[in-house]
Amino acid sequence: MSIFDSFNINSSGMTAQRFRMDIISENIANANTTRTEDGAKSPYIRKVVTFAEKGTQTPFSRILNEKLDHYSGRGVKVVEVRDDTWTQMNIVYDPSHPDADENGYVTYPNVNTVTEMTNLIDASRSYEANATAFNASKSMATRGLELGNS
Repeated sequence: MSIFDSFNINSSGMTAQRFRMDIISENIANANTTRTEDGAKSPYIRKVVTFAEKGTQTPFSRILNEKLDHYSGRGVKVVEVRDDTWTQMNIVYDPSHPDADENGYVTYPNVNTVTEMTNLIDASRSYEANATAFNASKSMATRGLELGNS
């Protein structure tokens, strides 16, 4: 594995975590959205990002890397962004709300701001860890070049 592989791995981690932060921000921004863009009385549905190891996809190259005893993973990638269908929507009694049903209940999104903020802190720390590892690799490469010039 070359020094450039570590740059690619860390940058893929930073890119993935930045994307995750964008989705979390979208969830927080829509925490009280009770209508869709077309005006239907349907609340926003929380989105969740799924990651997977970025690696070689062909069976031959995977087996070859294992036999050559090389690290086959090359970072992380976003696999999908899916709707959170397992968390219940928040139902609040507010008969004065324009989107209240005939019984006076409003269905709010299944976004919990505390959970989203916790996930945002987690994504931010992961981003920082990848940035620190990237800077450490850069420092080692720079030091190696300085030693080569001596």
